Amino acid sequence: MDMDVVGRAVIRDARPEDDAVIGELLVSAFVTQYAQKLPEVVYTEARKQELRDVASRRKVATVLVAEVDGEVVGTVALFPPGAPGSEAWLPNSADLRGLATPVRYHGQGLARPLLDAAEALARKWDLDAVCLHVRRGVAGVARMYMKRGYVREPAGDLDLPSVYLEAYVLRLKG
Repeated sequence: MDMDVVGRAVIRDARPEDDAVIGELLVSAFVTQYAQKLPEVVYTEARKQELRDVASRRKVATVLVAEVDGEVVGTVALFPPGAPGSEAWLPNSADLRGLATPVRYHGQGLARPLLDAAEALARKWDLDAVCLHVRRGVAGVARMYMKRGYVREPAGDLDLPSVYLEAYVLRLKG
């Protein structure tokens, strides 16, 4: 384990040449995460394809990466208000999606600089809030967001045919 990974992480906008790596990172992180914590969850090939379609996501959202020693080791996307694919339920709010780091870096704090950068971007955009969803049953992920000041907001929950997503919001203005 490399405990200084956060200190060496450079957060930057994703580039087209990062798309394949980001897509595989997302598939690997989500499939592994849920296989361990929620073995009943199965990711369909269609969902994996959607996760791998980073190029389309970059057209409508800001996709950030964490790079350590030249390797992309984390990602998160921030969708501005009204962007196609945004699941933000509040006006003038961003939708934070697709936070992922490789399993070998879990627990080392690599999500922190990615979230710091995404939240700073939402403030730069002069937004009122950052919205996000967490799959029901993934308590550790929800706790991570709540420690950052996100609060549970059931009004934004999404009850989809294949998944129940619980809503959280970080209010940026009083």
